[in-house]
Amino acid sequence: MAPTPTSPVQATLAYAEEFHTEDEILTAARRNGAEVGAVPILPGGGAALCFLATAISARSVVEVGTGCGVSGLWLLRGMRPDGTLTSVDAEPEHQRLARQAFAAAGFSGSRIRLISGRALDVLPRLADGGYDLVFCDAAKQEYGDYLAEAVRLLRPGGIVAFDNALWHNRVADPAQRDPDTVAIRELGKLVRSDDRLRALMIPLGDGLLAAVKTSD
Repeated sequence: MAPTPTSPVQATLAYAEEFHTEDEILTAARRNGAEVGAVPILPGGGAALCFLATAISARSVVEVGTGCGVSGLWLLRGMRPDGTLTSVDAEPEHQRLARQAFAAAGFSGSRIRLISGRALDVLPRLADGGYDLVFCDAAKQEYGDYLAEAVRLLRPGGIVAFDNALWHNRVADPAQRDPDTVAIRELGKLVRSDDRLRALMIPLGDGLLAAVKTSD
């Protein structure tokens, strides 16, 4: 949940986060994630994913980091009714719980392809230019590699998005130099310097960095 506001800026950010609510299915999936250590995207970030998927009528989506299904539920709710979510995670137990969440929400199994494995082993096997949206929420130190794969996977006009782009307020603090923070900070530089991408930092949840692929 959003932190207790202690300043006008924090109060505004808390208001923006709490504007987005979750139903019991999402709440249960979030609870499962907390129990098994699969920290999910916060509601504001999830709502942003749903919005982006809806805005581009996403039909084919790749998710790096299934967790227990929270982000997948948000994505599926924004995608076209005939859309397919391909979700990759190295933890089979997390994917089992995610499958339960998708079924509880009424999504047909034919709409969901869960692949168990390390993302950087799986992504190279997916088709060039075959996807509308790629969402990444897995190993932070691999974010730069996910970006390279995502740009290849996306069609022009497709969107790549990364959760934890603000990383608990550490990215904005130059004194923070731990490997995860540095990797996320470097990701921002990569996205901004890529002429094929048009980027947007969305300060919801723990930060969602999104970029549209404008050309091959």
